[in-house]
Amino acid sequence: MVIPWVIVLFTVVSVYYVDRWENKHIKSLFDWVPAILLAYIIPAIISYILDADFSQAAIHTASKDYFIPLAIIAVMSSLSLGQLQAIGWKPIVLFVSGSMFIAIFPVLLGLGLRDTELISQTLIAEEYWMGIPPIVGSWIGGSTSQLVLKELVECPEHIFLSVLVMDNILVNIWTILMFQFIKKSGLMNKKLKITDVGIPEDIRVDKGKAIPIWISALVLLGMVFLCNWVIDSFVGRIVALSFLGLALSNLLPKWNYQFALKVGGILIILVMAVLGLKLQFATLGFNSSFLWFLMAWLVGHFVFMMLIAKLLNINMAWVPIASMANVGGIATTPAVTAAYEKKWMPHAIVLAILSMATGTFWGMLTIYLLRTFLV
Repeated sequence: MVIPWVIVLFTVVSVYYVDRWENKHIKSLFDWVPAILLAYIIPAIISYILDADFSQAAIHTASKDYFIPLAIIAVMSSLSLGQLQAIGWKPIVLFVSGSMFIAIFPVLLGLGLRDTELISQTLIAEEYWMGIPPIVGSWIGGSTSQLVLKELVECPEHIFLSVLVMDNILVNIWTILMFQFIKKSGLMNKKLKITDVGIPEDIRVDKGKAIPIWISALVLLGMVFLCNWVIDSFVGRIVALSFLGLALSNLLPKWNYQFALKVGGILIILVMAVLGLKLQFATLGFNSSFLWFLMAWLVGHFVFMMLIAKLLNINMAWVPIASMANVGGIATTPAVTAAYEKKWMPHAIVLAILSMATGTFWGMLTIYLLRTFLV
């Protein structure tokens, strides 16, 4: 079907050029709605107007096989390990804290509200507690962890379907909220008296003329095709391409990292536009009590990370970045980051990869705690 491709192409071109439009009214608009967020919303609006569902279109397979891997290796090949080291250990601690909260909060809330209808009826009697581990897997690890944990906890199909609907709604809303929060992180730094707000500068040394753009593009494409051919696992390909990107950036002295960063930013817009085709404004039925439970879970996760960020005296911009690494994924995390500082996109991807690698294990911990203390 050609229509989804046309919608995505129109969105990418529009967002790319509107973002560079030197108009004070447009610029003020983007203080509230970052250009990259438009890439997420425009396809959904067009789909709604056309009364069409493109969530199963072939372009999503192309995005998973080519667009996302290309974005990953391009962005990672713009990263200097010196820059990554300069970021320090604080963002990692913040991220792990967020993951820990996601894994154990449902158990703590269940113990604290054991006699309420939410816990005794919805979670235990109606067995919605079985939907909690797949959500932990979805938020921290992605769809692969979600399906693994569904099987481990033996979640019934009707509960799993309800969880999928509510999870999709909340993640979409959360992504929009994180776009807004990261734009206000400077104000939050002032209010909370955060002093460690420095943005890492490019510490590379110019070593002469860079590799031509066409060669750089062929190298990136070649590595993506090679990984797709050799590695079956999506997570495996992402990890491999991340290391290959780091190798290009740090072992080739004349690697064209400026081109890589620029094309990576465009590819992120492209990936967001494809994801926008899945954003449906109309929602299906769901358990309202369990939805409130999920909302409290998400908000608590965010507040907890803000407290950790304050204790660590770390830039509040890292809170939405770490939250999206936990809740969003490999595509949305660098996209939200780009709304604040594009130089941080590689570091955001590192957190998202860490999320994919650990999601199943956090979910297994949640299952153990639920069965031991709540159910």
